[in-house]
Amino acid sequence: MRILICDDDILSREQLKKYIQDYFKQTSAKCPEIACFSDGESLLADEGEKDMLFLDIEMPGINGIYVGKELKKANENMIIFVVTSYAEYLDDAMRFHVFRYLSKPLDRRRLFRNMNDAIDLYHTMTIKIPIETKQGVHTFSGSDIIAIEALGRKVVVHTTVWDFESVRNMQYYLDLLPKNCFFQTHRSFIVNFEHVTDFDHSLVRMSKGQFFAYLTKRKYTSFKEAYLLYLESTR
Repeated sequence: MRILICDDDILSREQLKKYIQDYFKQTSAKCPEIACFSDGESLLADEGEKDMLFLDIEMPGINGIYVGKELKKANENMIIFVVTSYAEYLDDAMRFHVFRYLSKPLDRRRLFRNMNDAIDLYHTMTIKIPIETKQGVHTFSGSDIIAIEALGRKVVVHTTVWDFESVRNMQYYLDLLPKNCFFQTHRSFIVNFEHVTDFDHSLVRMSKGQFFAYLTKRKYTSFKEAYLLYLESTR
């Protein structure tokens, strides 16, 4: 992971960098590289990995709205925080799907809460899931897995590419898949929130109605709460 900060105010850059370092120290995780930029031009010229960005809007030269749009074109999975004192830019920022909007001065505790969600989303997008079959092992990103289905003694992994009969059982996938975006709706189904279209008290419709999973009535409330929490974390 590589985290970027783009702000023309050096004090804001240094404070945010320290807060991010404090966050990883508090979570006992290794702090990734943090690269700082004072303007949009130098950020756009940077050729390094861009996984997460804290972006100011009002800067000399190219403003943050333009920078954010250009970066999203190049990498739609980039996690972008807009950090600014100007609330009037919120609508423009939302048009290129920023992850969160943080107002200045930064609140350390609020930043940490949002970092938790951002790190969960990053892991979900980048995690590699091995699907072991009798023929070999196929590796997919978490977002490419639609659902896991138990069909009698068989376990089928439904992906955006193909359906694979796995030699592993349901418990293996329950332990392996990230809990923030996968949910066991029924003893025979584990679904990926990312592919959910809609649901009622008995069925979950996925991939625009191309796939259905059973939803146990007693799990409806917990599924709904987990799904809404997932949606909130990806906004």
